[in-house]
Amino acid sequence: MITFGLIINPYAGIGGAVGLKGSDQMIDEAFRRGAQQKAMARTYDALKGLTEHQQGCRFITCPGDMGQSVLDELDFDYALLPMPTKEQTSAADTQQAVTLMAEQPLDVLVFAGGDGTARDILAALDKSDRSDIPVLGIPAGVKIHSGVYGITPQASGEVLQTLLQGGLVDIKESEVRDLDEEAFRQDKVIARHYGEMRVPQVGHFVQAVKQGGVESEELVLADIAAYMREQMEDQPQTLFLIGSGKTTQAIMEELGLDNTLLGVDAVFSDQNGHPELLANDLNEQQILQLFEQYPIRQAVLSIMGGQGHITGRGNQQFSAQVLKQLGKANICLVSTKTKLTELNGRSLIMDSGDAALNQEWAGTIEVITGYRDSVVQPIS
Repeated sequence: MITFGLIINPYAGIGGAVGLKGSDQMIDEAFRRGAQQKAMARTYDALKGLTEHQQGCRFITCPGDMGQSVLDELDFDYALLPMPTKEQTSAADTQQAVTLMAEQPLDVLVFAGGDGTARDILAALDKSDRSDIPVLGIPAGVKIHSGVYGITPQASGEVLQTLLQGGLVDIKESEVRDLDEEAFRQDKVIARHYGEMRVPQVGHFVQAVKQGGVESEELVLADIAAYMREQMEDQPQTLFLIGSGKTTQAIMEELGLDNTLLGVDAVFSDQNGHPELLANDLNEQQILQLFEQYPIRQAVLSIMGGQGHITGRGNQQFSAQVLKQLGKANICLVSTKTKLTELNGRSLIMDSGDAALNQEWAGTIEVITGYRDSVVQPIS
């Protein structure tokens, strides 16, 4: 079950058709000129293609036209945020919704609006310290200069459909930009960069490819290894547990450290960010003993080709007890995109031996697939 957050700015784009060059602080004037709200209809267009996947997703949304009304029309399952229903909403309501959603286990935050709405969401995520949440915009505003939207509402919906179907969905840092509306109304274009959000995009082979779009495994493994070395060097005083497999073996070779191909190794990034080997071929109890010494820790796991298991196959040292102490946020998955596409849309599999823990981790998880390149995959 994948959980989407949904926030609609009901007044996004309302000033466009009546020549106001924006909607910020112009709602009353737009209605006076005969404007009609279109954000809900554009959200409907984006989400209607997901109806065949209703059993695989749920929504967390806002009351009324900020989300509930569209989901009712499409008959989606949803939970409502504890917010009052308002006749006219504002940027403050958008930010409140983001703050409340940031406390929930979201897989993707979906919003309908323009660049002003994107700014509000960026600000609220930063304030909530949840800038890790992937965000996808449905274009509904007058100004669409940010890189966080699908090119059409239907294109935004296709990204979500691909995710629900288990296809490759890349996660990319994309800019949030906005124009000064007052200057724009005076025919002056003054754009400003406000930050970045992590945006899901339909996956494709983008790194380390040969002619014809086929991955070179050797190059991809080198890319993953180089990126993971950077990550380890940037996280001093952190314990890294390196799981089994060829992908993780490439990381250990990049570090110049001895590796157990079919075991679990421990690497510690010291106070200067220099990774050093602590131990090879650890068992469950030895891992738990290390946890008593090292409070900051991560596990680097590869995916079993053909089956999609991330735990429970060849790495039982990562027991339910070990995984509970690690937490899903501290699991770093690595894989080639070829291995993921060979799953033919099947979800990754969590088999910890603890049904409740498996259910708790269900949803989506990010997989590093190259140098600063990652995708999001469903996990069940």
